[in-house]
Parts: sequence; C-alpha cells; structure tokens
Amino acid sequence: MAKTSGLGAAVVVSDSSSSNQTITNDVTDFTISTPVAQYDWTGVDKSAHERGQGLADAKFGLKGVLNNASNMSHMVLSTMSSTSVTRLIKVTPTNQSHPFLQANCNIDTYDVTRAADGNLTWAADLVLADGTSPSWTNS
Repeated sequence: MAKTSGLGAAVVVSDSSSSNQTITNDVTDFTISTPVAQYDWTGVDKSAHERGQGLADAKFGLKGVLNNASNMSHMVLSTMSSTSVTRLIKVTPTNQSHPFLQANCNIDTYDVTRAADGNLTWAADLVLADGTSPSWTNS
C-alpha cells in the first residue's frame, strides 16, 4: 500500500439498538491506539530487560461537532450512560476502503463542551469490550 493522507476518512459507530451509523460528517479528528501489555520477566542473571507480551487492547478517541439529528453523533453517543450496549466501531483512516480497524467497544466517556465563542463540540473515548484482539484489515 502506498503512502496516503487521512483525507476522506470514515467513522461508523453502532447506536444503542446495535444499528451501524455513519457519523463521519460530525467527526473532526480521531485517535486509534492498540497497546499490548508488556510483562517484565527479567531474571536476576540479566543486565537488560527481558519482556513478554500480555493482553492486547484497543482504544478510540473521537472528537467532533455536536449534531443532534437522528442517527448522528449526539444521538449515537449520548445513550452511553443509559445503556450498557457494546458498540461496534469501525474507523477507516483513508479515502480508500482499507486499511480499517474494527472492534466491539464500550463508550467510556462522552463529554460535550460549549466554547466561549459558542462552538458546541464533543469528545468520546471508546475502549475494547469483548476480549477479541483487534487487528487491522488491509483488504
């Protein structure tokens, strides 16, 4: 795959009814993190760290402009406190159909901010929920 920009990205998050909703137009930026726990297994006979990998994780940070229209960002994300539904999230960082990262997540936070200039924005964090190791799909 060639180098590419993040222009034309796509973000899909399922709502509390588990219906996938494309909220791309409301999202202004995002972060994707796929950390893996590292365990220090260094014996006393070593002079440098010896590590092994532990559990995989996925974290998605989304930021956007509040849109309370049906099936858009506010309606999808704001139900996180009243439902414990695991949400599918799929982020495609490029204008192509690949690569993308998809995971079943819980919405950890949904924060709405009204700036001094009147701008109404939100930030949401989604974290891996189902124990399935996330992996990028390149096809």
